[in-house]
Order: sequence, then structure tokens, then C-alpha cells
Amino acid sequence: MLVKNQIAVERIGNNLDAIHDITVAYPQNIPQTEKHLLKGNFPKEIHFHVQRYPIETVPTSKEELQLWCRQRWEEKEERLRRFYEGGKCFSAAGQSVVPPCKSELRVLAVKCASLLYWTVFPLGMLALLYLYSFAQWYFAAMVVFFVVQQKIFGGLELIELACHQYFKKQQKFRDTKVKIN
Repeated sequence: MLVKNQIAVERIGNNLDAIHDITVAYPQNIPQTEKHLLKGNFPKEIHFHVQRYPIETVPTSKEELQLWCRQRWEEKEERLRRFYEGGKCFSAAGQSVVPPCKSELRVLAVKCASLLYWTVFPLGMLALLYLYSFAQWYFAAMVVFFVVQQKIFGGLELIELACHQYFKKQQKFRDTKVKIN
């Protein structure tokens, strides 16, 4: 995982404003597989620790970047060790911050809505594909489009990054043009 993070930072680092390091911990009933989730073994709590690193603070050389990524992983491991050995929270004060919008009723409503959506949506799409030739043609065209753009450009995310770089350069050009005038 460390190598994948390093490669991701190397490839897209110049398109980022910051890197967010997110650590996730479950104080109880940790689901290990989808089978646990289907049985209703959802985590009662999920704790997040988010650390933001501005891109200017991230090393650019391969060796320094490798060391930086390794240090982040060591920090994560230490944070998780303290979480599970200590008071089951990331805060040094021992107090978790719980968003005010979370309630058991809201969580139940989201679960029910998700179950309904993921039951009805695939069935609806299959019905559309079976009943309407327009849906069949649209589906076939989308499959061809995604396969072709994957082969030619390497994926939509690379096209998105190229657009981001282009618009970033255009903005810098406009900014320098305004400063000159």
C-alpha cells in the first residue's frame, strides 16, 4: 500500500492542492466481509482522523517522498495502536467529536433508502435493457465509448487530469495577462 501511495503522489502530485491522510477505526463489531454486512453487522461507530498536508510541504524527490510516505504510515499505525489500546478515540483530550446530524433514526433511514435503491435500480436498468431498444443502443454505445477512451487515453481520470492542467494553465495565463494590463 505504501508503494501505491507513493506512485499516486508522484503521478498526480502536480495536480493537487493538498493530500488528505484519513485514518479510520472501528471501536466495536468490525465487519470483515460483505457477508457480515448482509447479516446486519454494521459498525455502531466509525472514527475518522483527517490530516491535511498542503502540496507545498510534500517532498518532490523520489527518495524523500518514499521516506515521507513511510513516516505517514508509521504515524497511522501509532495512531491506530493508541486508539485500540486507549480510550477508543483519536483526540488527545480523549473526547471524540460527533457531528450533530447523526442519529439512530437518520442512520436507519439511510440504510433503508440504500437497500431500496440498490434493489430497485439494478432491476429497473435490467427492465429498461430488456424492454427498450433505445436503452440497448445507449448501453452498447456507452460500453464502446468507455472501452475506446480507456484504450486511447488510459481512462477518464487521466482525461480529467489533463483538463484540470489545461484550465489551470489558462487561469495562470489570464492572471498574468491581467497583471500586465
